[in-house]
Amino acid sequence: MKELVDRFDPDVLWFDFGWHQPEYDPYRPQVAAYYYNRAVERGYEPVLQYKDKLPDGVAVFDMERGKLAEIRPYTWQTDTSVSFKSWGYVEDEEWKSVTTLVHDLVDIVSKNGNLLLNVGPAPDGTIPEGAQERLRGLGYWLRVNGEAIYGTRPWERFGEGDTPVVVGHLTERQNVPFTAQDIRFTTRPGALYATLLGWPRGEAVICSLGATSSVGGRVREVTLLGDGRPLHFTQGPDGLRVALPERRPCEHAWVLKLALKA
Repeated sequence: MKELVDRFDPDVLWFDFGWHQPEYDPYRPQVAAYYYNRAVERGYEPVLQYKDKLPDGVAVFDMERGKLAEIRPYTWQTDTSVSFKSWGYVEDEEWKSVTTLVHDLVDIVSKNGNLLLNVGPAPDGTIPEGAQERLRGLGYWLRVNGEAIYGTRPWERFGEGDTPVVVGHLTERQNVPFTAQDIRFTTRPGALYATLLGWPRGEAVICSLGATSSVGGRVREVTLLGDGRPLHFTQGPDGLRVALPERRPCEHAWVLKLALKA
């Protein structure tokens, strides 16, 4: 491992399954320490990813084909694919829907995570059309709503709604679709984003953002990303109520931007 680090200065090291076995207990901290110290000497920022058996905050926790149920204070990620069956190319692949990919991205980011999304190329090196369609769909959604994803931070809570998220590696098939009651939050200075994972009828009701919440009385304006026109809203003890336009600016999920007073 030392020779690998010395020769290539890798930006990323990945402790995958197998490294959690007891016989590797003495070596995990040794490899991590050598990798980090070598990166400091050579002036680059390293990333070490792991599945288990390292202390919190030492490296980036990775959840394979699964998610977390709450905000994690330390950086983490989900690694998964645009499809269910394989990490590589198979002819009878079972593709995920664009909605599933968008909802996974929003849910993960709201909990302080990153989404690492795999694509398995065909034998000739081309990207299968099924994968292309999903990447285009995800890219278009981000073109409209990326402000609520890129450069944001988790809010004081990740969201609201009754749809559970199954926690653990290799659990993604056990999750059920989100509904219009499921909402996820992200934030940046001066703004709070509430992403609706379903389109409510007439108005959105966000219970977490009522008059007694930390943003009570601070909402200056509410707009829908991709639309931009100020929306009528009221803020009472039961939550924030926002009148939605008839026309949806995109598919899959919709982001309400709350401009906040200082």
